[in-house]
Amino acid sequence: MIDRLEPLVIRHTLRVPTPTGPVGEGATAARQLDAVLLSVGFKLSAELLERLSGLSEETVVRIAGRTLSTVRELVGDHVRHNVYFINFPAGVPDTVDFWMSCVADALCDEKTRAGTLDQLRTGVVNLLSLPAYGRYQHTYADMLAAQDELIATAGDRITVLHAGGDLADELTALYLALAGSDTPLGEEHRRDLRALAERCVDGPQPEAIPVRENRAIVNQARLTAGSAPLLDTVTDVLRLACALSDGDVTLAEATRFRSLSRPVRRALLAGLDAVVAASPAKLADVAVHREEWKRLGERLHPHEYPQWPHAAEVFAVARGERKAPSFEGRVEELLAVNDVLGAVELLKSAPGKLFRALDRLLRTALTQEERDAVVAAAEQVVPEVSGRVALSVREHLHNRARETGELRVFVNRRGRAWVTDDERSVVGPAERARLIAAIDDETRRRLPCPERLLVDPDMLDVALPLSGKATAAGLGVLPRGSVSPVEGELLRFFVYWKETEQRTDFDLSALLLNADYSTNTWLSYTSLTEVEGEHSGDITEAPDGASEFIDLRLGAVRGAFVVPQVNIFAGEDFEEVEESFFGFMLREGEQRGRPFEPRTVRLKSELRGAGRVALPLVFLRGEDGRWRAKWLHLYLKGSPSANRVEENRVTVATLLRGIVEREQLTVRHLVGLMAGEATTVTLWDGETVPDGPVTYIGLRRPDGLPEGSRIVTPENLRDLIPA
Repeated sequence: MIDRLEPLVIRHTLRVPTPTGPVGEGATAARQLDAVLLSVGFKLSAELLERLSGLSEETVVRIAGRTLSTVRELVGDHVRHNVYFINFPAGVPDTVDFWMSCVADALCDEKTRAGTLDQLRTGVVNLLSLPAYGRYQHTYADMLAAQDELIATAGDRITVLHAGGDLADELTALYLALAGSDTPLGEEHRRDLRALAERCVDGPQPEAIPVRENRAIVNQARLTAGSAPLLDTVTDVLRLACALSDGDVTLAEATRFRSLSRPVRRALLAGLDAVVAASPAKLADVAVHREEWKRLGERLHPHEYPQWPHAAEVFAVARGERKAPSFEGRVEELLAVNDVLGAVELLKSAPGKLFRALDRLLRTALTQEERDAVVAAAEQVVPEVSGRVALSVREHLHNRARETGELRVFVNRRGRAWVTDDERSVVGPAERARLIAAIDDETRRRLPCPERLLVDPDMLDVALPLSGKATAAGLGVLPRGSVSPVEGELLRFFVYWKETEQRTDFDLSALLLNADYSTNTWLSYTSLTEVEGEHSGDITEAPDGASEFIDLRLGAVRGAFVVPQVNIFAGEDFEEVEESFFGFMLREGEQRGRPFEPRTVRLKSELRGAGRVALPLVFLRGEDGRWRAKWLHLYLKGSPSANRVEENRVTVATLLRGIVEREQLTVRHLVGLMAGEATTVTLWDGETVPDGPVTYIGLRRPDGLPEGSRIVTPENLRDLIPA
């Protein structure tokens, strides 16, 4: 069981857990592992290579098998990436010429000739009816034989794997980090936390579990292990019930509650009774999830347990038999009569909710006295507001400096995005300045004050991970809004998907926009070749998995934005397919190689979101002519079928403008707050190793940092957010 959890440590930390024995002659096997890892863009650190060399050969081989399997999946090399046009990117035909060749092939086939002639008489031909269209015409082995080996260059990606400690200790440390995270986790991280909690529930626990979704997962493990769950709100009980039914602990999606065993029902009702008995006011939270409580009551049968009368009150409130006005309802009543001062006084008892309501309160206030009262209340309670909420509000206030009439972008927990005109009245500059100053002062007070701070310049424009839902699982993935440089002449996108039950057709496309967000051109299955590049060909089914690629020559791009997107033309959505991911590779000039070369992969991101159109990121050309990537992690609702880049380009352009013109709170902001008389900040040149311990913040962990250094990379960037 514990060995099966080893990939979690490698994925989350890029450290390889190493046992303490038995000792032996593992040097040859370790060097062989290092050589094989290089072929997929990874290598062993000097310390890890030395440590493995001192173990027995059998132990090294066992570690090598698990490590290689994990990193290959991390980069997307665990599947076969075939292409429709066997010589791609060479030999891609003109779109119309290709379609005509498919028609000609169908006319030469006795089985399809008659049907094709009938379609031609109507003037419309269904491409999917043509036997040569949408299905691989050669095997994966045939494709490999037709392609050249990769010509390695210094620009190929190399990700260093570092030495970890004992596997049990690494798992415990990872469990504590995930369970105690101050920011919500993404879906994959929650799955990993569930697996870790099952093993670690009887060991060391975090001092606090501030994120309620994480608490629900830990509570499930505690209940299964026979320990009492950690409950202090009625919603904690509801989330735990969702976890026990393999439902959504975020409560964003409805859970179909399972029949629960009598011991579990007793535990939930007893916990619910204790919460309400200790604080009857918490019944006010029931109304927020009234329908969920009513459905859960059908499974818990509270009427069978008269010894817990307070638990029964919860379901009475849910059914409307007892009144328990919610906190939010009381605030709404005050604002309905324009009693801003009364609403502020009430909200001071819930600092986080006060901060989330600041914009509305300032817009509702009619007098300067009321606006001053709102700001004064925020200044008073800011020490009690979580760092994540305070920074989120700080980012919001910064962007409210823009004039009215701008675009307002909404993104829900599942990455679904939509945009509308921002018709809100402005927030006064004096109030904004006071609030921003108060938040910055409080953030500075909470941040560590290292003596020496070493910062990778490429990390400065990485957005702060204020929510794990604003990113995706994978390699090289950064939080939504992050900007990073793109170094290379040839940009190659790829998408892979494997259907679960029904025929599924994903279409990789690239929309090229001008500086004013108007359409320049696009590459897709309807436009296989353009000045900028080539499309690898349309694959319309994926029972064994399928891939599509787009090559772009950045120097030839005529627009200012390149927006890769994945459109679902037919079949299962991103959350129904067995597997789906997007990524991009960077190559130098005429650097040859097969369509998929793991050493050149810079990003591999899982596609798991609500919608039929995925927008993973956008590439922007700066005023200096250099290209940068900005992470989106967004999904559009799209149509039930036949989504195409031509049909959604206006929607995409409008959404993109709202995202690009919004300024994110980045690592640069926190570094600026930490810099001061007691802290020396140095920008890392990529080579020089400091002579003493430092706090290092960068995209990748350097080899050879002095012992005692604190290291912050994208994998643990959430730890930099002050509690």
